[in-house]
Order: sequence, then structure tokens, then C-alpha cells
Amino acid sequence: MPDPAALTSRLQQWSRELGFQRLGVAGVDLAEDEAQLRDWLAQGQHGGMDWMARHGDKRSRPAELQPGTLRVISVRMDYGTGDDAAAWDTLADGSRAYVARYALGRDYHKLMRARLQRLADRIEAEVGPFGYRVFVDSAPVLERALARNAGLGWIGKNACLIDKDTGSWFFLGEIYTDLPLPVDAPASAHCGTCTRCMVACPTGAIVAPNRVDARLCISYLTIEHAGAIPEALRPAIGNRIFGCDDCQLACPWNKFARRFDEPDFRARNDLDRATLAQLFAWTSDEFAQRTEGSAIRRTGFERWSRNLAVALGNAPPGADVTAALESRREDPSALVREHVAWALAAQAARTAASGPA
Repeated sequence: MPDPAALTSRLQQWSRELGFQRLGVAGVDLAEDEAQLRDWLAQGQHGGMDWMARHGDKRSRPAELQPGTLRVISVRMDYGTGDDAAAWDTLADGSRAYVARYALGRDYHKLMRARLQRLADRIEAEVGPFGYRVFVDSAPVLERALARNAGLGWIGKNACLIDKDTGSWFFLGEIYTDLPLPVDAPASAHCGTCTRCMVACPTGAIVAPNRVDARLCISYLTIEHAGAIPEALRPAIGNRIFGCDDCQLACPWNKFARRFDEPDFRARNDLDRATLAQLFAWTSDEFAQRTEGSAIRRTGFERWSRNLAVALGNAPPGADVTAALESRREDPSALVREHVAWALAAQAARTAASGPA
């Protein structure tokens, strides 16, 4: 095997050639993070994500997930393109749909996994067969803690990983390996006394620094949550139909961050400008066709429709909004019907409150 330090230097070069913006190496000690994870689970703040608890301590003990793991190679791929002003404009226009920036383009999971596999192949060509496993949000991995320990950034108060130069608009991926590579110095935290992300959260889901209660989080409610969205939280969801970026948009470290434009992550199907009524008119077949290769597909047509119904209920009153909701008052899904009924009632109440034109 080549000198570990020399191999790490080659890794840096190969990762850049494959389109990753940063690479770091971490050890496997996550004892402090494990304690925090256990407490988060004990408080029930994972909501309905039962698999978080079922995996036990595998998430915080890499060698139990992949036997023989000594190091974790952590990589970062940027997706932010500097459209923060456009994002705020969409949020301010209640008739338009807001989709989290990461989901506007191609699904990052397959793209990053393929590139990480190519990185592993390069390593194998250099050192011969070695033990490894590639992950991109595909198994119980504490990716932010590992990336922090690999020097890629610190975990901010909004629980996102933040880098001083590039902010937080990036994806993470890992290679668990048995190679004894030198580890990088962990990143230090630089949030200071700032609480802008906590203040900006529409539902108050950031209940403490670095502590997000999934049961209140719009990203969880619109993507992971399978049932009815709690009525008390529906007005705060606004026009966010898939995920939420408010805490990142409010973060000062993102204001002047350098951005990298990955063509695969550019918006598709006009999702960065579409109206709620336009998207609500999609049929299940259109949803399947238009979300092919998109992270949105995993939420399914029923939840997609549920989310849009809530957003239409929050939208400024208008004939197009009412017509869109009425068109699916008798939707085959009981879940969608209930949210449509709520939205129609919300629209009627808003119209009545505004008085005669």
C-alpha cells in the first residue's frame, strides 16, 4: 500500500476530478454524538421515523455497520447556485409553490453514489482490494458528525453542516474503509450568539441549538410524515410543498458563500416558478413522469397532493385557487379529501374576513 499521507493527497485530487468540492477523513469515535442521538430518540423528536430507533447504535458506531471500518472518507458536493433572493420571492408569493432547493433538479443520491463508487474504484486500482462501503443517505450514518470530524464544517444551530466559505448548500456522502488513512482536524464552530435560523423557522422546530424536533419540522411533515398534517401547523407551512429552506436562507454564512453550479441540480419542470394550481392539476401519471429522476418522487403522489392542498388553503383567495381545490373535492384518497376540505374552509374563512370587494 502507498504511504497513507500520499494516498490521501491523491484522494483530494481524484475527488475534485469527480466533481466533489471537499474531501476529508475522520475516525470512527462518535461517543458524544451517540449520547445526543439517544436523547433525541428518547424524547420522541424523530416523529414517525421509527427506523431511526430500530437501527440502534449502528448509526454512531461505523464498525458495527461495516465491519473492519477504521476511517470514514467524507465528501461534499455543492448544489446552491446563489438563488437566495429568488427563493425568498417565491416564499413571499403565496400563489407559487416552494420546493426545497435541493429537490429542484436531479436526485442527488444516485449521482453522488455513482461518483463515490468511481472514487472507490480509483483507490482499489491504486492499493489493490480493500474493505469499503459507499453511502449517500442510504443507511444509518451520522453523516454530519462524521463530516464535522473530517473538517468539512461545523454543525450549526439549525443542525445543518456549515462551512465558513461555502455556507450549507451542499450534499454529503461517505466511504467507510479499513484503510488506515491520516485523519483531518475537526472543524470548529462559528455560530457564536447568532440565532437567526431558530427565529426564522416557521414552526419553531429548532427547539434548542442543534436540536430539531421533527414533529414540528416542515421538511419532515411534507416528506417523511405519512398521515394527516396536524391542523395547528398547516397555516405555518405556507406555500412550502416539499421541504423547507428557511433556516438556511436566514443563515448569515450563506449570504456571501461561494457557489458551485452543478448542471444536474438545475431546476426541472419549472419547479422554481410553478404555481400551486398548476402543480395540483397534475395527474398521478404526470407526477410519475415529471418526477422521474427526482428526489420528489419518493414522497409519492398522495403526499404531494396533500401538501399542495394545504398550500392552496394558505394561498391568497382567487378563482383559480378555489377551482383547483373543487376539482379534487372527491379525490379517491381520503387523506387528500380531508386536506382539500380543510383548504376550502380556510379559503372561505379568509374571503369572509376580507369583506366585500
